[in-house]
Amino acid sequence: MSEHSAWLDRLRASAQLPPAAPRVPLWWGTAVIGSVEPDFFAKALPAQAIGVQGWVEYSVRDGQGGWALAGELTSTLALIANALRHSGFAHTWRDEQLAVCDEHGTRLGTVERGVVRQLGITTHAVHLAGVTPDGRHWIQQRSLTKANDPGLWDTLMGGMVPASDTVMQSLERETWEEAGLRIDQLRGIELGGRIATSRPAHDQVAGYVVEDIDWYRCVVPDGVAPSNQDGEVAQFALLPQAQLHQRLLQGEFTTEAALIFAAMTGIAGI
Repeated sequence: MSEHSAWLDRLRASAQLPPAAPRVPLWWGTAVIGSVEPDFFAKALPAQAIGVQGWVEYSVRDGQGGWALAGELTSTLALIANALRHSGFAHTWRDEQLAVCDEHGTRLGTVERGVVRQLGITTHAVHLAGVTPDGRHWIQQRSLTKANDPGLWDTLMGGMVPASDTVMQSLERETWEEAGLRIDQLRGIELGGRIATSRPAHDQVAGYVVEDIDWYRCVVPDGVAPSNQDGEVAQFALLPQAQLHQRLLQGEFTTEAALIFAAMTGIAGI
């Protein structure tokens, strides 16, 4: 096995890791919408929120224990999110709603972004990889103050898709906020593919990341350069592909960015 193939195998394995602690399903009706640690609600919610008359009830289905949500989904999740915020179990509060879907991707409701990891809810993100006409790659270094992966290198742009946006609306907004680029400045924007990750969220109490990422590629014309607008990027750099590969192998990139660049450049086949 080549060095590149072995690296790619390790990378793929790191993107699909089991939870740090056991988790059980989170149901709404017959749909699985996420997962939680078995005792999470007992620790994080008020006692009156648990049980037949509460927001969540422990249930056993087909021999599998888990938690079932009561009532209208978005409303119940709002009650839970605010309780988690009050008890200190929520992550950074964004006042931003993300879609909550069933196993087939059908949207059922929405939830505050700051609690999706604790509830194991699948999130949706979009990334943009930019190359110059001569094949060099634009990359960004994440701010040293970011909550997750501070200082690591990333694609030209990456961000979550809120419930209020389509993927393309998020791509357009995030490309401006992170890279200071308008969509009409770029050429040949096209979908590159989708990657899925699931792994512990070490920066959050009882958190588990489950995320689907749609990534796009584009050409950044000569004379056009990114410039961060929202303070979440430390710097940008422009790398020839050989140097990009070298730095990927050295582990300088986020898992998501490394997976995208591996798919985009065919690194294992070198």
